[in-house]
Amino acid sequence: MSCEFMSCELTVKAGNLISFEWRETLSEYVRLNALPVEKYGHQPRLYALTLKVGAGLAYDDDVVYAATWLHDLGVFAGHRPEDLQQLARWDHVAYAVEKVPGILDECGFDGTKVAAVLECIRNHQPKDEPQSVESTILRDADILEQLGAVGIMRTVCKVGRDTRFATFSDAAASLQKAIVELPGKLRLETSRKLARERMRVHREFLAALAGEADGRLF
Repeated sequence: MSCEFMSCELTVKAGNLISFEWRETLSEYVRLNALPVEKYGHQPRLYALTLKVGAGLAYDDDVVYAATWLHDLGVFAGHRPEDLQQLARWDHVAYAVEKVPGILDECGFDGTKVAAVLECIRNHQPKDEPQSVESTILRDADILEQLGAVGIMRTVCKVGRDTRFATFSDAAASLQKAIVELPGKLRLETSRKLARERMRVHREFLAALAGEADGRLF
């Protein structure tokens, strides 16, 4: 955990953090389990975003931290099914909700906060309706991770190895859908401000892609 992040956390929740030891244990667990390896970057980036999204709000940063690091547990290789038919029906959120309490207990997390963590995980996707400030922060930050340069990288790297993205055209269509649908789902004003530059980059990329491909992206 960097001093920069630690300073931000103390500003958000001064005097209300149990310990940083469980955080180090949890982040190391995710580092080892986040496969393929590029999936690990999402967690530290997302947590940094939650600090920006939640700036000025009163919330429990322990809950947001735990949910941020574990919300995608069910999409990691070794946790998700390898059979394509099973994978098509896979509910990665239900899997995470089942496994997370035990993982947090092993890390030394405060058991009284587990229900709040599960609320965040259940409602972290754009289609969901968050029921707490913590889940709203996580959901907004996760939407931001799907926009801009990072959102583009996360989508394009899946081409050819994710059943949703067999071709470049599949990825381009997903990115187009993201820029049309996702910004309007952001709930917090801080998130909307953070989204503006990402949206500009996102649109410029799609415009350049259309121009260079000249109808031959395939």
